[in-house]
Amino acid sequence: MTELNITEELIRALPKTDLHVHLDGSIRIPTLIELAKERGVELPSNTEEGLLDLVFRERYESLGDYLHGFQYTCAVMQSTEALERTAYELAWDNINEGVFYIEPRFAPQLHMNDVVSFIDAVRAVDSGLRRARDEFNASVEEGQLRFEYGIIVCAMRMFTKNFSDYYRRLFAVHPSAPPKRVYGMASLELARAAVHAVREYGVPIVGFDLAGQENGFPANDHVEAYQYAHANFLKKTVHAGEAYGPESIYQAITDLHAERIGHGYHLFSPWLIEDESIDKRLYVEELSQYIADRRVTIEVCITSNLQTNPNLKLLEHHTYRDMLKGRLAATFCTDNRTISRTTVTGEVTLAAQSFHMTARELRHYLIYGFKRSFFPGSYLEKRAYVRQAIDRYDSVIAAHKGNQPPSN
Repeated sequence: MTELNITEELIRALPKTDLHVHLDGSIRIPTLIELAKERGVELPSNTEEGLLDLVFRERYESLGDYLHGFQYTCAVMQSTEALERTAYELAWDNINEGVFYIEPRFAPQLHMNDVVSFIDAVRAVDSGLRRARDEFNASVEEGQLRFEYGIIVCAMRMFTKNFSDYYRRLFAVHPSAPPKRVYGMASLELARAAVHAVREYGVPIVGFDLAGQENGFPANDHVEAYQYAHANFLKKTVHAGEAYGPESIYQAITDLHAERIGHGYHLFSPWLIEDESIDKRLYVEELSQYIADRRVTIEVCITSNLQTNPNLKLLEHHTYRDMLKGRLAATFCTDNRTISRTTVTGEVTLAAQSFHMTARELRHYLIYGFKRSFFPGSYLEKRAYVRQAIDRYDSVIAAHKGNQPPSN
Protein backbone atom coordinates (compact mmCIF):
# COMPACT_ATOMS: atom_id res chain seq x y z
CA MET A 1 0.00 0.00 0.00
CA THR A 2 1.31 3.44 -0.98
CA GLU A 3 1.55 5.87 1.91
CA LEU A 4 0.72 9.52 1.27
CA ASN A 5 3.79 11.73 1.07
CA ILE A 6 2.59 15.09 2.39
CA THR A 7 4.67 17.71 0.62
CA GLU A 8 4.33 21.45 0.15
CA GLU A 9 3.64 20.79 -3.53
CA LEU A 10 0.72 18.52 -2.63
CA ILE A 11 -0.67 20.98 -0.07
CA ARG A 12 -0.56 23.77 -2.65
CA ALA A 13 -2.65 21.62 -5.02
CA LEU A 14 -5.26 20.72 -2.39
CA PRO A 15 -8.37 22.91 -1.95
CA LYS A 16 -8.03 25.15 1.10
CA THR A 17 -9.76 27.95 2.97
CA ASP A 18 -8.69 30.98 4.97
CA LEU A 19 -11.29 31.95 7.56
CA HIS A 20 -9.07 34.41 9.45
CA VAL A 21 -7.26 36.83 7.17
CA HIS A 22 -7.09 40.59 7.74
CA LEU A 23 -7.41 42.65 4.59
CA ASP A 24 -5.18 45.47 5.85
CA GLY A 25 -2.57 42.98 7.03
CA SER A 26 -2.40 41.27 3.64
CA ILE A 27 -1.80 44.10 1.21
CA ARG A 28 0.91 43.40 -1.35
CA ILE A 29 4.07 45.33 -0.47
CA PRO A 30 4.49 46.82 -3.99
CA THR A 31 0.88 48.00 -3.76
CA LEU A 32 1.55 49.52 -0.33
CA ILE A 33 4.53 51.44 -1.73
CA GLU A 34 2.58 52.64 -4.76
CA LEU A 35 -0.46 53.76 -2.77
CA ALA A 36 1.76 55.48 -0.20
CA LYS A 37 3.32 57.58 -2.94
CA GLU A 38 -0.12 58.47 -4.30
CA ARG A 39 -1.46 59.53 -0.89
CA GLY A 40 1.70 61.13 0.41
CA VAL A 41 2.09 58.58 3.22
CA GLU A 42 5.65 58.40 4.50
CA LEU A 43 6.95 54.84 4.90
CA PRO A 44 10.10 53.76 6.77
CA SER A 45 11.40 52.57 3.39
CA ASN A 46 10.26 52.84 -0.21
CA THR A 47 11.61 49.45 -1.20
CA GLU A 48 10.23 45.99 -0.57
CA GLU A 49 13.52 44.86 0.93
CA GLY A 50 13.59 47.80 3.29
CA LEU A 51 10.03 47.25 4.50
CA LEU A 52 10.70 43.56 5.08
CA ASP A 53 13.70 44.52 7.17
CA LEU A 54 12.13 47.37 9.14
CA VAL A 55 8.39 46.62 9.38
CA PHE A 56 7.27 43.20 8.14
CA ARG A 57 9.88 41.11 9.91
CA GLU A 58 10.32 37.41 10.61
CA ARG A 59 9.94 37.93 14.38
CA TYR A 60 8.40 40.59 16.61
CA GLU A 61 8.93 41.49 20.25
CA SER A 62 5.24 41.44 21.17
CA LEU A 63 1.73 41.73 19.80
CA GLY A 64 2.05 45.52 20.02
CA ASP A 65 5.21 45.40 17.94
CA TYR A 66 3.46 43.12 15.46
CA LEU A 67 0.56 45.57 15.08
CA HIS A 68 2.93 48.46 14.34
CA GLY A 69 2.76 47.84 10.60
CA PHE A 70 -0.98 48.45 10.45
CA GLN A 71 -0.45 52.20 10.81
CA TYR A 72 1.04 52.19 7.31
CA THR A 73 -1.36 49.76 5.65
CA CYS A 74 -4.46 51.49 7.02
CA ALA A 75 -3.09 54.90 6.05
CA VAL A 76 -2.95 53.98 2.36
CA MET A 77 -6.37 52.27 2.38
CA GLN A 78 -8.47 55.39 2.95
CA SER A 79 -10.20 55.38 -0.44
CA THR A 80 -12.66 53.05 -2.13
CA GLU A 81 -10.18 52.52 -4.97
CA ALA A 82 -7.49 51.33 -2.56
CA LEU A 83 -9.89 49.05 -0.70
CA GLU A 84 -11.16 47.50 -3.93
CA ARG A 85 -7.66 46.99 -5.30
CA THR A 86 -6.38 45.40 -2.08
CA ALA A 87 -9.37 43.03 -1.95
CA TYR A 88 -9.00 42.09 -5.62
CA GLU A 89 -5.31 41.30 -5.22
CA LEU A 90 -5.90 39.34 -2.01
CA ALA A 91 -8.45 37.16 -3.79
CA TRP A 92 -6.03 36.37 -6.60
CA ASP A 93 -3.17 35.70 -4.18
CA ASN A 94 -5.37 33.04 -2.63
CA ILE A 95 -6.67 31.62 -5.89
CA ASN A 96 -3.11 31.23 -7.13
CA GLU A 97 -2.25 28.89 -4.25
CA GLY A 98 -5.39 26.77 -4.34
CA VAL A 99 -7.41 28.60 -1.68
CA PHE A 100 -10.99 28.39 -2.89
CA TYR A 101 -12.84 30.08 -0.04
CA ILE A 102 -11.82 33.12 2.02
CA GLU A 103 -13.42 35.35 4.61
CA PRO A 104 -11.39 38.58 4.58
CA ARG A 105 -12.03 40.69 7.65
CA PHE A 106 -11.47 44.37 8.19
CA ALA A 107 -12.63 47.20 10.43
CA PRO A 108 -14.64 49.57 8.18
CA GLN A 109 -14.58 52.28 10.85
CA LEU A 110 -10.79 52.51 10.38
CA HIS A 111 -11.38 53.52 6.75
CA MET A 112 -14.33 55.90 7.12
CA ASN A 113 -13.76 59.60 6.46
CA ASP A 114 -15.30 62.62 4.73
CA VAL A 115 -15.38 60.72 1.45
CA VAL A 116 -15.79 57.06 2.44
CA SER A 117 -18.88 55.91 4.36
CA PHE A 118 -19.47 52.50 5.87
CA ILE A 119 -21.44 51.30 2.89
CA ASP A 120 -18.80 52.71 0.52
CA ALA A 121 -16.07 50.77 2.33
CA VAL A 122 -17.82 47.39 2.41
CA ARG A 123 -19.09 47.69 -1.16
CA ALA A 124 -15.58 48.53 -2.37
CA VAL A 125 -14.16 45.41 -0.72
CA ASP A 126 -17.03 43.34 -2.09
CA SER A 127 -16.43 44.75 -5.57
CA GLY A 128 -12.77 43.76 -5.55
CA LEU A 129 -13.44 40.25 -4.28
CA ARG A 130 -16.34 39.73 -6.65
CA ARG A 131 -14.34 40.87 -9.69
CA ALA A 132 -11.59 38.36 -8.93
CA ARG A 133 -14.15 35.63 -8.23
CA ASP A 134 -15.98 36.19 -11.49
CA GLU A 135 -12.74 36.26 -13.51
CA PHE A 136 -11.65 32.91 -12.08
CA ASN A 137 -15.02 31.20 -12.07
CA ALA A 138 -15.59 32.04 -15.74
CA SER A 139 -13.21 29.18 -16.55
CA VAL A 140 -14.62 26.70 -14.01
CA GLU A 141 -16.80 23.95 -15.44
CA GLU A 142 -20.29 23.49 -14.04
CA GLY A 143 -20.31 21.27 -10.97
CA GLN A 144 -16.63 21.91 -10.23
CA LEU A 145 -15.30 23.80 -7.19
CA ARG A 146 -15.39 27.53 -7.69
CA PHE A 147 -13.87 30.40 -5.73
CA GLU A 148 -16.19 32.02 -3.17
CA TYR A 149 -15.91 34.47 -0.29
CA GLY A 150 -17.69 36.19 2.56
CA ILE A 151 -16.75 39.41 4.37
CA ILE A 152 -16.28 39.71 8.13
CA VAL A 153 -16.46 43.16 9.74
CA CYS A 154 -14.33 43.84 12.81
CA ALA A 155 -15.22 45.95 15.81
CA MET A 156 -12.29 47.17 17.91
CA ARG A 157 -11.93 46.30 21.59
CA MET A 158 -10.40 49.73 22.10
CA PHE A 159 -9.33 52.71 20.04
CA THR A 160 -8.20 56.31 20.40
CA LYS A 161 -9.22 59.36 18.44
CA ASN A 162 -6.04 58.93 16.38
CA PHE A 163 -7.16 55.58 14.97
CA SER A 164 -9.37 57.17 12.29
CA ASP A 165 -11.55 60.15 11.40
CA TYR A 166 -14.60 58.16 12.43
CA TYR A 167 -13.30 57.45 15.93
CA ARG A 168 -12.13 61.04 16.36
CA ARG A 169 -15.62 62.30 15.62
CA LEU A 170 -17.23 59.72 17.86
CA PHE A 171 -15.17 60.88 20.82
CA ALA A 172 -15.92 64.50 19.93
CA VAL A 173 -19.70 64.03 20.13
CA HIS A 174 -19.44 62.04 23.37
CA PRO A 175 -16.88 64.05 25.36
CA SER A 176 -18.24 63.02 28.76
CA ALA A 177 -18.72 59.31 28.09
CA PRO A 178 -16.26 56.82 29.60
CA PRO A 179 -13.98 55.42 26.85
CA LYS A 180 -15.29 51.87 27.30
CA ARG A 181 -18.80 53.15 26.68
CA VAL A 182 -17.64 54.77 23.44
CA TYR A 183 -16.04 51.48 22.39
CA GLY A 184 -19.39 49.77 22.88
CA MET A 185 -21.23 52.48 20.94
CA ALA A 186 -18.94 52.02 17.95
CA SER A 187 -19.38 48.23 18.02
CA LEU A 188 -23.17 48.45 18.20
CA GLU A 189 -23.29 50.92 15.33
CA LEU A 190 -21.06 48.60 13.29
CA ALA A 191 -23.39 45.66 13.95
CA ARG A 192 -26.41 47.70 12.87
CA ALA A 193 -24.65 48.92 9.75
CA ALA A 194 -23.56 45.39 8.84
CA VAL A 195 -27.07 43.97 9.10
CA HIS A 196 -28.41 46.91 7.07
CA ALA A 197 -25.76 46.39 4.37
CA VAL A 198 -26.72 42.72 4.03
CA ARG A 199 -30.46 43.31 3.89
CA GLU A 200 -30.62 46.53 1.88
CA TYR A 201 -27.59 46.28 -0.40
CA GLY A 202 -26.91 42.54 -0.59
CA VAL A 203 -23.30 42.89 0.56
CA PRO A 204 -22.11 39.39 1.58
CA ILE A 205 -21.13 40.29 5.14
CA VAL A 206 -21.18 36.89 6.79
CA GLY A 207 -19.70 37.53 10.22
CA PHE A 208 -18.98 39.96 13.04
CA ASP A 209 -15.61 40.03 14.81
CA LEU A 210 -13.94 41.74 17.75
CA ALA A 211 -10.26 42.56 17.30
CA GLY A 212 -7.56 44.53 19.09
CA GLN A 213 -5.84 44.42 22.45
CA GLU A 214 -7.38 41.83 24.78
CA ASN A 215 -5.67 42.55 28.09
CA GLY A 216 -7.53 45.34 29.87
CA PHE A 217 -10.28 45.57 27.28
CA PRO A 218 -12.79 42.78 27.99
CA ALA A 219 -15.28 41.42 25.52
CA ASN A 220 -18.25 42.31 27.72
CA ASP A 221 -17.80 45.97 26.74
CA HIS A 222 -19.29 44.84 23.42
CA VAL A 223 -22.17 42.65 24.56
CA GLU A 224 -24.85 44.92 23.04
CA ALA A 225 -23.24 44.75 19.61
CA TYR A 226 -22.97 40.97 19.70
CA GLN A 227 -26.48 40.60 21.02
CA TYR A 228 -27.71 42.67 18.07
CA ALA A 229 -25.70 40.56 15.63
CA HIS A 230 -26.98 37.38 17.30
CA ALA A 231 -30.61 38.54 17.16
CA ASN A 232 -30.25 39.33 13.47
CA PHE A 233 -28.61 36.01 12.49
CA LEU A 234 -25.18 37.48 11.74
CA LYS A 235 -22.57 34.85 12.55
CA LYS A 236 -19.96 35.63 15.17
CA THR A 237 -16.25 35.15 15.76
CA VAL A 238 -14.00 36.78 18.36
CA HIS A 239 -10.26 37.30 18.71
CA ALA A 240 -9.68 35.58 22.04
CA GLY A 241 -6.87 33.73 23.73
CA GLU A 242 -4.31 35.40 21.48
CA ALA A 243 -2.61 37.51 24.13
CA TYR A 244 -4.78 36.73 27.15
CA GLY A 245 -5.97 33.65 28.97
CA PRO A 246 -8.77 31.05 28.86
CA GLU A 247 -11.21 33.41 30.58
CA SER A 248 -11.20 35.58 27.47
CA ILE A 249 -12.21 32.58 25.37
CA TYR A 250 -14.94 31.64 27.83
CA GLN A 251 -16.32 35.18 27.75
CA ALA A 252 -16.34 35.18 23.94
CA ILE A 253 -18.35 31.96 23.83
CA THR A 254 -20.79 32.70 26.63
CA ASP A 255 -21.31 36.49 26.56
CA LEU A 256 -20.80 37.08 22.84
CA HIS A 257 -22.25 33.82 21.43
CA ALA A 258 -19.09 33.18 19.39
CA GLU A 259 -19.31 30.27 16.97
CA ARG A 260 -15.62 30.53 16.15
CA ILE A 261 -12.58 31.76 18.08
CA GLY A 262 -9.75 33.69 16.46
CA HIS A 263 -6.39 32.25 17.56
CA GLY A 264 -7.38 30.57 20.85
CA TYR A 265 -3.68 30.10 21.46
CA HIS A 266 -3.93 30.36 25.26
CA LEU A 267 -6.83 27.93 25.63
CA PHE A 268 -4.50 25.55 27.49
CA SER A 269 -2.77 28.18 29.69
CA PRO A 270 -4.10 27.79 33.26
CA TRP A 271 -1.38 30.07 34.67
CA LEU A 272 -3.01 33.04 32.91
CA ILE A 273 -6.31 32.63 34.77
CA GLU A 274 -6.76 35.51 37.20
CA ASP A 275 -9.43 33.99 39.44
CA GLU A 276 -7.49 32.43 42.31
CA SER A 277 -10.60 30.83 43.82
CA ILE A 278 -10.97 28.15 41.16
CA ASP A 279 -9.07 25.02 40.18
CA LYS A 280 -7.29 26.45 37.14
CA ARG A 281 -6.36 23.17 35.50
CA LEU A 282 -9.88 21.84 35.90
CA TYR A 283 -11.20 25.08 34.40
CA VAL A 284 -9.02 24.63 31.31
CA GLU A 285 -10.00 20.99 30.96
CA GLU A 286 -13.71 21.73 31.21
CA LEU A 287 -13.49 24.72 28.87
CA SER A 288 -11.64 22.73 26.20
CA GLN A 289 -14.18 19.90 26.50
CA TYR A 290 -17.02 22.41 26.22
CA ILE A 291 -15.49 23.80 23.03
CA ALA A 292 -14.86 20.34 21.62
CA ASP A 293 -18.36 19.10 22.38
CA ARG A 294 -20.03 22.10 20.74
CA ARG A 295 -17.63 22.15 17.80
CA VAL A 296 -16.66 25.78 18.41
CA THR A 297 -14.00 26.24 15.75
CA ILE A 298 -10.53 27.60 16.48
CA GLU A 299 -9.05 29.75 13.71
CA VAL A 300 -5.41 28.66 14.11
CA CYS A 301 -2.70 31.11 13.00
CA ILE A 302 0.60 29.38 13.74
CA THR A 303 3.13 31.80 12.24
CA SER A 304 1.39 34.82 13.74
CA ASN A 305 1.43 33.21 17.18
CA LEU A 306 5.12 32.42 16.85
CA GLN A 307 5.79 36.05 15.99
CA THR A 308 3.74 37.64 18.77
CA ASN A 309 4.61 35.28 21.63
CA PRO A 310 8.30 35.65 22.49
CA ASN A 311 8.07 32.71 24.90
CA LEU A 312 7.05 30.37 22.08
CA LYS A 313 10.49 29.31 20.88
CA LEU A 314 9.69 26.12 19.00
CA LEU A 315 6.85 25.56 16.57
CA GLU A 316 6.35 22.08 18.02
CA HIS A 317 5.30 23.71 21.30
CA HIS A 318 2.38 25.54 19.70
CA THR A 319 -0.92 24.61 21.34
CA TYR A 320 -2.24 23.26 18.06
CA ARG A 321 -0.51 20.12 19.33
CA ASP A 322 -3.10 19.94 22.13
CA MET A 323 -5.95 20.85 19.80
CA LEU A 324 -4.96 18.01 17.48
CA LYS A 325 -4.64 15.59 20.39
CA GLY A 326 -8.06 16.58 21.72
CA ARG A 327 -9.59 16.54 18.22
CA LEU A 328 -10.90 20.07 18.61
CA ALA A 329 -12.52 21.72 15.63
CA ALA A 330 -9.82 23.87 14.05
CA THR A 331 -8.76 25.25 10.70
CA PHE A 332 -5.54 26.81 9.41
CA CYS A 333 -5.43 30.54 8.72
CA THR A 334 -2.81 33.17 7.85
CA ASP A 335 -4.02 36.06 10.05
CA ASN A 336 -1.98 38.55 7.99
CA ARG A 337 -0.28 37.36 4.82
CA THR A 338 2.03 40.38 4.57
CA ILE A 339 2.75 41.17 8.21
CA SER A 340 3.37 37.49 8.97
CA ARG A 341 5.05 36.85 5.60
CA THR A 342 3.03 33.68 5.10
CA THR A 343 0.49 31.86 2.93
CA VAL A 344 -2.16 29.24 3.62
CA THR A 345 0.07 26.67 1.95
CA GLY A 346 2.87 27.68 4.27
CA GLU A 347 0.70 27.44 7.37
CA VAL A 348 -0.63 24.00 6.47
CA THR A 349 2.85 22.75 5.57
CA LEU A 350 4.20 23.92 8.93
CA ALA A 351 1.43 22.11 10.78
CA ALA A 352 1.55 18.91 8.73
CA GLN A 353 5.31 18.50 9.06
CA SER A 354 5.79 19.79 12.61
CA PHE A 355 2.96 17.78 14.13
CA HIS A 356 3.40 14.72 11.89
CA MET A 357 -0.17 14.84 10.68
CA THR A 358 -1.59 11.75 9.07
CA ALA A 359 -3.33 11.84 5.70
CA ARG A 360 -6.65 11.43 7.49
CA GLU A 361 -5.95 14.34 9.84
CA LEU A 362 -4.87 16.58 6.99
CA ARG A 363 -8.06 15.85 5.07
CA HIS A 364 -10.19 16.41 8.15
CA TYR A 365 -8.73 19.81 9.01
CA LEU A 366 -8.67 21.18 5.47
CA ILE A 367 -12.23 20.11 4.73
CA TYR A 368 -13.31 21.43 8.11
CA GLY A 369 -12.43 24.91 6.89
CA PHE A 370 -15.17 24.58 4.28
CA LYS A 371 -17.62 23.03 6.71
CA ARG A 372 -17.22 25.68 9.42
CA SER A 373 -17.13 28.65 7.09
CA PHE A 374 -19.77 31.36 7.32
CA PHE A 375 -20.73 30.60 3.71
CA PRO A 376 -23.00 33.35 2.31
CA GLY A 377 -25.45 31.02 0.56
CA SER A 378 -28.24 28.85 1.90
CA TYR A 379 -27.63 25.72 3.96
CA LEU A 380 -28.28 23.49 0.95
CA GLU A 381 -25.97 25.59 -1.23
CA LYS A 382 -23.26 25.31 1.41
CA ARG A 383 -23.68 21.52 1.58
CA ALA A 384 -23.31 21.29 -2.20
CA TYR A 385 -20.21 23.52 -2.08
CA VAL A 386 -18.60 21.44 0.65
CA ARG A 387 -19.32 18.31 -1.39
CA GLN A 388 -17.50 19.85 -4.36
CA ALA A 389 -14.54 20.69 -2.08
CA ILE A 390 -14.40 17.09 -0.85
CA ASP A 391 -14.58 15.72 -4.38
CA ARG A 392 -11.77 18.00 -5.54
CA TYR A 393 -9.67 17.08 -2.51
CA ASP A 394 -10.09 13.38 -3.16
CA SER A 395 -9.32 13.74 -6.87
CA VAL A 396 -6.08 15.63 -6.12
CA ILE A 397 -5.04 12.93 -3.64
CA ALA A 398 -5.84 10.16 -6.13
CA ALA A 399 -3.76 11.84 -8.81
CA HIS A 400 -0.91 12.40 -6.36
CA LYS A 401 -0.89 8.76 -5.30
CA GLY A 402 -0.83 7.70 -8.92
CA ASN A 403 2.36 9.72 -9.44
CA GLN A 404 4.13 8.41 -6.34
CA PRO A 405 6.64 5.58 -6.59
CA PRO A 406 5.49 2.42 -4.81
CA SER A 407 6.63 2.02 -1.21
CA ASN A 408 9.01 -0.79 -0.33
